[in-house]
Amino acid sequence: MSEYQILAVIAAFVFAYCLVAARLARTQFNGPLIYVACGLILGPYCLNLVAMDVDGETLKTLAEITLAVVLFTDSAGANLPVLRRVRRLPVRLLLIGLPLTIAFGFFSGSVLYSNLTWIELALLATMLAPTDAALGQAVINNEAVPSSVREGLNVESGLNDGICVPVLLLFLAISADSLDQGAVFIQMLELPLQAIGIGSLIGIASALIGCISINASVKRDWIDGAWTQIPVIALAVVCFAISQWLGGSGFIACFVGGLVFGGLIREQKQPLLKAADGTGDVLSMITWFIFGALFIGDCLLAPEWRAIAYALLSLTVVRIIPVFLSVIGMGLQSDSKLFMGWFGPRGLASIVFIVMVNEADLPGSKTLVQAVTWTVLLSVILHGITANPLANLYAKRVEARGKTV
Repeated sequence: MSEYQILAVIAAFVFAYCLVAARLARTQFNGPLIYVACGLILGPYCLNLVAMDVDGETLKTLAEITLAVVLFTDSAGANLPVLRRVRRLPVRLLLIGLPLTIAFGFFSGSVLYSNLTWIELALLATMLAPTDAALGQAVINNEAVPSSVREGLNVESGLNDGICVPVLLLFLAISADSLDQGAVFIQMLELPLQAIGIGSLIGIASALIGCISINASVKRDWIDGAWTQIPVIALAVVCFAISQWLGGSGFIACFVGGLVFGGLIREQKQPLLKAADGTGDVLSMITWFIFGALFIGDCLLAPEWRAIAYALLSLTVVRIIPVFLSVIGMGLQSDSKLFMGWFGPRGLASIVFIVMVNEADLPGSKTLVQAVTWTVLLSVILHGITANPLANLYAKRVEARGKTV
């Protein structure tokens, strides 16, 4: 197949979607749901108009860069006064809800999969614990939803993937028998501190240097026009790449860096972020299109009932119960807890993680790929279809009772 044919098909798809993007954004059929569906239809499993030779590492890199840009721009646009007011919510979701989600995921896997070892079950639960900032944008950007809930979900999705990275690396090291018992305990302490510490420092430093540089440039009229589309994207990639290079979490670096950048930048903030949002949307579109074209077909051709059952459990009770438990005593209404519990979509982070685990060549790798792929696919469908209707319904309920969350 000619590379020009592939390029023509992908470019035509991007062009066509751009023409109706605003209209689709007001419906339940938008974003990743359409990208994945079109990728599947145009890919080798259906019309075979796009047959790309893309390996797992390429998809991992593309998903990482996409997630890095989305995390940075989302956190840069966060409402800091609201975030300071509701900071207890994301803290609880991360420190209580996230470990409980991994524990519930492990238990659910042990019930369904007798063929997986305990370390493979732990890897599966960890891969599907983080929520997706990119896939959750339909809710986070919906101003009808109370700002406290949106900011809480935004911070949770921005940090939980970075927190899960050292946990995943620890389990991978144990699975390779490269650690003795003493080393396991040391790594349990070192990896999270290293990932979070280095990531946070790199994010803060990069954001400070970026803000000072951009403000100085704008003041002297050295940057204008089309060039305003590039700095935020470049800064997000710098945060991610340097942190990964030095052994930290690039995702933590991007989220923390975005928060600092958004809080300090004075000139041209909205034009800079608007341009960066557009680039993030394009990267997200391409990533999900490739995922739909090359990775969904195998699961649909040979569906495995346990993978589907685990996916449904992961998206419901494994997520919702920990959310209810983590916010006990905060005075939140049941519909608010249920709304936050349901909107924990799985996406780019899980795709990155499954490529990392697949490279370890574990006995249960095929089973893990099936379970993660089905979970991401069902999340794209179910969260995509329900995002706008449920967000609007929830907003009406909150308004009807006097805006009490």
